[in-house]
Amino acid sequence: MEANSAAAKSTSGISRRRLLGYACCAGPGAVGLSRRCFAADAGAIDVHHHVSPPVWLQGAREQIAATNRNSAAITGWSAAKSLDEMDRAGVTTSVASVTNPGIWFGDIDAARKLARGCNEFMARLKQDAPGRFAALAAIPLPDAPGALAEIEYALDALKLDGVGLLSNYDSKWLGDAAFAPVLAEFDRRGATVFVHPTSSACCSAQIPDVSFSAIEFPIDTTRAIVSLLFSGALNKYPDIKWIFSHAGGAMPMLAQRVAQIMEAQPALKPRIPNGVLHELKRLHYDLALAANPMAIAALTGLAPASQILFGTDYPLSVPKTVLDNVVAHGFDAATLGAIRRDNALRLFPRISG
Repeated sequence: MEANSAAAKSTSGISRRRLLGYACCAGPGAVGLSRRCFAADAGAIDVHHHVSPPVWLQGAREQIAATNRNSAAITGWSAAKSLDEMDRAGVTTSVASVTNPGIWFGDIDAARKLARGCNEFMARLKQDAPGRFAALAAIPLPDAPGALAEIEYALDALKLDGVGLLSNYDSKWLGDAAFAPVLAEFDRRGATVFVHPTSSACCSAQIPDVSFSAIEFPIDTTRAIVSLLFSGALNKYPDIKWIFSHAGGAMPMLAQRVAQIMEAQPALKPRIPNGVLHELKRLHYDLALAANPMAIAALTGLAPASQILFGTDYPLSVPKTVLDNVVAHGFDAATLGAIRRDNALRLFPRISG
């Protein structure tokens, strides 16, 4: 993981010295060297914050352009831009992840190399900006053996904070039996696993001129949750701490319908012995692209406040605008504090350390 200073600068997009200037000094009310600093208990935590490792941009540029409505924001990312936007919004720490289209493009060796390069970049980012970033590991699913090896390296050697997944891999959703060894390892570790949507071969660009990020992304999140439900994975692996993007896609609106379908099929009962709603209420959901009255009403009708997290989907959104919308919703002070920061601390305990 060691790199010379030139490599470190080109990897993070900002010099180590300047990054360290963004880090907060220890202690309440401390003042940073060159940036506004936040007391340890004051700033928001953004659990849905994308970064662009140079190795990923090099290996996936064409796929990024094909699958993201604003690929320029992704390819133009830098650590300095992230930190500037975090400071504007009052975000102390962001949980960094690689976004759609991920790292799998059909080649096992290439995916393993991309995962390793992305994860080593994440570890350097954390080191260069102490306290400002947590990080989610990329793993080369659907290659389960490669994924298991990378989980061990990323979480044990690099000390990353969890794992980032896409909602499907080669049109296999997360409850597929092929992924069972990986889910079992997450469960053994009590890992925090963040799920971001992607498209699938069945359902991309079905309506002319409508980006599949508008409809298919939230629906694919819903498919992933239903796959985990009906495969029995949520019940079988109860110690995985799941986070689903964008308020769980359409799941809050469909939760009661899905529960009724399960109840009408007694053969499914052993897979979901505690019921659909019990499992859905245990999941965590971020408010990225869902910090609006309609989405929040649906989500809070399903999940308790303890399971809702602040997330922005940066750089595809403006963190300050998202946080302003969350604050404007009118949550009471305790609920707002939980969503803004406290719930994330339970899932990412190193942030407070």
